Amino acid sequence: MLVHPLFAANAAMYAIQNATTEGKITVIALLVLSLFSWTIIITKFRQLMIARKATKKFFAAYNSTRDPLDIQRKGEEYDGAPAYQLYIRGADEVAYHLKNNPVPAQSVSRLNRVESEGQGNTDYLARSTTVKISMASFDAVKVILEEAAGGEAMALEKGMIVLSTAVAGGPFIGLLGTVWGVMSTFAGIAESGGATLKAMAPGVAAALVATVTGLLVAIPAMFAYNFMVTTIRHLTQELDGFASRFANQIEHVYVDHRPLADEIRDANEVLAGRIVGALKNNEAPALVET
Repeated sequence: MLVHPLFAANAAMYAIQNATTEGKITVIALLVLSLFSWTIIITKFRQLMIARKATKKFFAAYNSTRDPLDIQRKGEEYDGAPAYQLYIRGADEVAYHLKNNPVPAQSVSRLNRVESEGQGNTDYLARSTTVKISMASFDAVKVILEEAAGGEAMALEKGMIVLSTAVAGGPFIGLLGTVWGVMSTFAGIAESGGATLKAMAPGVAAALVATVTGLLVAIPAMFAYNFMVTTIRHLTQELDGFASRFANQIEHVYVDHRPLADEIRDANEVLAGRIVGALKNNEAPALVET
């Protein structure tokens, strides 16, 4: 049996008009919760759609280059992409250590000698990088990446507590209003002493409108919550995977993995070269004077 919409609207108006003060307070509380719920649904849906679209573009740009700092050096921006926010924080940290805590890479002759012995890395980008960072600096970069991943995950989940409250609490708040209204109706009937349908119907109808309102608040919030939780979980997993991949590529290209003995030997060679150069510069004027 179909119910005409006009009849349903009139029934709702009739129930609200005959509602008790407690019932009206319950309905108003549910309407306020619904307002917050729909605000979160609209803003969060927009945020997640932008995040998915921007993340797709960022991954396409990142996959097109072998240098993990290439996007940062070009100044490209992908606002709204959580992975880009993580990337830019990590890239800025690597750039800071490359500038302030640099580690000179192995000389080309030593690289050629090591590769000829079958012990080298044949990746051209890693071999051509002349300045790298130490493992201590790389540990600081990893901390920044973990912190950024956690911050972006929290930003994606922000506001979801309102939807979960609407899903779980809406029906119970409505049920509370219904039980309270029915209790008030039966108390009034007991005082009047007349238990007729005409006496009971307004109070019961007014009480049931609270349950209906609670369901109308919870049902849209439930569908939106399930969709958004799935989307957030997907974005978070992508974020964690990218953080591991980004850290691995930074380590491969920009982290110095030489044994300590090799670092000392290279430092001594550099120092010896500077001393020889200084001695030659000091000898040149003496030869001219003679």
